[in-house]
Amino acid sequence: MACSPSTPDDILPPPLPEPAPEDLRLDVIMGALADPLRLTIIRKLLLESEAYDHTCGWFGFDRPKSSLTHHFKALREAGLIRQRQYGLERRSRVRTEDVDERFPGLLDLVRAWDASPTRR
Repeated sequence: MACSPSTPDDILPPPLPEPAPEDLRLDVIMGALADPLRLTIIRKLLLESEAYDHTCGWFGFDRPKSSLTHHFKALREAGLIRQRQYGLERRSRVRTEDVDERFPGLLDLVRAWDASPTRR
């Protein structure tokens, strides 16, 4: 018996709870992005990899796991990232299509953000 080919979504674990695309709110998203670490997380995902989901360890932050868990949860609850549970680890990716549809240009601003201190 031949198996029909699976799409990637057929083999992925379900996403953790997140707001529906139509429920994304700019004030909540901006509040999540107001934290420099969270802004860095989103920018790194946008610039360095949208091809697959990433674990917290991929980012290379020297922070306690509990702190990182808090930041990733805030990003997920704001609707900026999708997280899936793979065994004991959670992997994340930016909800690019959903955010771009609701707030065109917002993720372009995040991509263009320069984290280096400005000189006067």
